[in-house]
Amino acid sequence: MKQDIVRRYRGNPILTKSAIPYPVETVHNAAVVKHGDEYIMLFRSHLRTGRSIIGLARGTDGFHFTADPEPFLTPARDGLFAEYEEYGVEDPRVTLIEGEYLITYSAYSRNGVRIALAKTRDFKHIERVSLITQADYRNVVIFPEKFDGLYARLDRPHSEISPWSIWISYSPDLRFWGESRLIMRPEQYHWDQMKIGPGAPPIRTDQGWLSIYHGVFPTMDGSVYRLGVALHDLQDPARIIGVCDSWIIQPEDPWEVTGYVHNVVFTCGAVAEPDGTVKIYWGGADTVMCVGEANLSDLVALCLDPSSARGAAH
Repeated sequence: MKQDIVRRYRGNPILTKSAIPYPVETVHNAAVVKHGDEYIMLFRSHLRTGRSIIGLARGTDGFHFTADPEPFLTPARDGLFAEYEEYGVEDPRVTLIEGEYLITYSAYSRNGVRIALAKTRDFKHIERVSLITQADYRNVVIFPEKFDGLYARLDRPHSEISPWSIWISYSPDLRFWGESRLIMRPEQYHWDQMKIGPGAPPIRTDQGWLSIYHGVFPTMDGSVYRLGVALHDLQDPARIIGVCDSWIIQPEDPWEVTGYVHNVVFTCGAVAEPDGTVKIYWGGADTVMCVGEANLSDLVALCLDPSSARGAAH
């Protein structure tokens, strides 16, 4: 039997609400990065109000995590951020660049959803920087390198003309973003036909920037969230070199098929390891956290192989 491209960890789920030392109803959609000798997980949790906060868990092997005694980020209580975080903070992504960890997250309020940017050096002290989008943007991931002196990000605005596609934007200072371009869109009658969005921050490889994204397919029993991979040019990340035509992982385990939102695997973080593997972290059914491993070279090959890349005959 052919081995799956992403090898699920046998100990999944790796973090659930029962392991959190304060009341939450879910643990999902977490960013994960290495910080010194630790793996840091910033996870989203629903409260019984139905709104979300961001917690922090730590581990030494990337598989076992212990949550801090208090949440890491809760909605601001005053100022501009309070107005736009009124309904909760969700789905963080973390990028290390120039010695700082940049954290993007969804800020929900009666005015819609915007992306906020915060930063930290130690995951003890956090500084909110700016609200970096207008309303109805989600899934912002920042590249870990600059391009011609500019920061670059992938994002997913909602547009009725080009629904739920992936765009790229650039910034000189992390506050003001522009030069925006649509670079990838859903494909009709395909596993990602309903919408796509950036997942984990892109990973540098010799062949290009590997981007793990989510795609959604509508069914008679609701939507199914799966994960796919795309490869961006190293010098010009707006140029897509290749996209794997098939998904790399879909909901299969019971905690992915059934939960707060059925049939969901959704990633906000991946950690490239020195041995050439990558740990991919995903929320299962918006309820628990899971992890699996893949070889980076295999994921890149899927994007470059004409027989498996998008555009090949189905």
